This record gives sequence, C-alpha cells and structure tokens, in this order.
Amino acid sequence: MPYPDKLLADDEEVVAHLHPHWTTLFWPVVRFLLVVGAASYLAALVPAGRQQGVLRMVLLAVALVVLAVAVVRPVLRWRTTHVVLTTHRVLVREGVLTRRGRDVALSRVTDVSCRRTLWERVVRSGTVTVESAGDGPPLVLRRLPDSDGVQALLAQLVDDADPFGAVASEQHAPDGGGDPWGDVPSDDGGADASRAGGRSRRSSRRAARYDVSRY
Repeated sequence: MPYPDKLLADDEEVVAHLHPHWTTLFWPVVRFLLVVGAASYLAALVPAGRQQGVLRMVLLAVALVVLAVAVVRPVLRWRTTHVVLTTHRVLVREGVLTRRGRDVALSRVTDVSCRRTLWERVVRSGTVTVESAGDGPPLVLRRLPDSDGVQALLAQLVDDADPFGAVASEQHAPDGGGDPWGDVPSDDGGADASRAGGRSRRSSRRAARYDVSRY
C-alpha cells in the first residue's frame, strides 16, 4: 500500500516504505496453530449431553479471546508500523488505536549505523540507528528487512540532501568545454529548483533499483 500523499510535501517523494521483518509474525502464527489445535481437541472431548453445545460455545469464546490477544493484536501492530524514507526525511508511524510518530529531517542526520545478530544475518534483518543533531535520542529502527540495504540507501539520501554537495556537483559539471561557472543560476530560486530537480531524478532512479515490494 503506497504511503498517503497528503502527509508529504509538494516536492517530497517516497523512496522506500517498509514494515518490520516478516519474522515478527512467526510467533503469532505459532500461537494461532496452537490455539486452534487445542480448542478443536478440547471441543472433541466435551461429553455428549444437554450441556455439550453450551460448553463448546464457552470454549469457542475463550479461544477467540486468546486469538485476539495473542494473534490479532501483534499482527495489527506489525501492519500499522510504517518506516518511510523520503527525499526529505525519515518517518515512523506506529500504533493501532493510539498512533505515535516521529520525523527526522535528512539534513539533520549525523550518522547511520546498522547492527545484526547471527540469526538476523541469516534472515536478512537488523537494527538501523539514525542519529541526528539535537538533544533528542537516536531513532532506532528494529527488525528492518534488508537492514544493510536500508542503511546504504539512507546514507545516500543524506548525501543527496546536502545542499553544498549538490551545488558543488552542479558547479563543476562540464558544459561543452565552456566556462564551468557559466551555467550556474544567478538567482537562488533557480538554484533551488535545479537542485530539487536533480535530487528528484536521483531519488527516482534509486527507488527503481530498491525493490521494496519484497517486504
């Protein structure tokens, strides 16, 4: 499902939209199988008689409550957790009834690190930590799919968001052997538009290479 455009700025594009790794759903699936199996077994043990229907209904109600707590809730939590990388920022939204969110502007990011255990290396998952300038704590993104790829992508987005790097690359671009400074826009509005267009094209190419449909 694409991220809602109404939450993005006019010149902002989504580069990657992720949910936690599929291993997050492993234990809910195990609990589902156990609850269904146990409920079916106990329902078969209910002795015949006038109370058989009532007892089975009570057993069914208990099983549904357990499934709602042990299975449905973690699945909804996984489905409603969004990690979105755009051309301007990192957005995190989570929560079913009570929504929580945090945004980190790429221009304020100072470091991006990745940590993976041996098991996470096997399943291609990991924890990505984003540190930013300011007094706030670092943004810790746990159980991300393809954490190495996300780290590399985020580092590249931070580089592209650096206006000084964009200006330097534009100013040193050759143009038919002429004056390398001749095509630099004289007004700030033109320079901003040129840099925004360059970042947009780079982000579009990068989004095409980074296949988030797997997650």
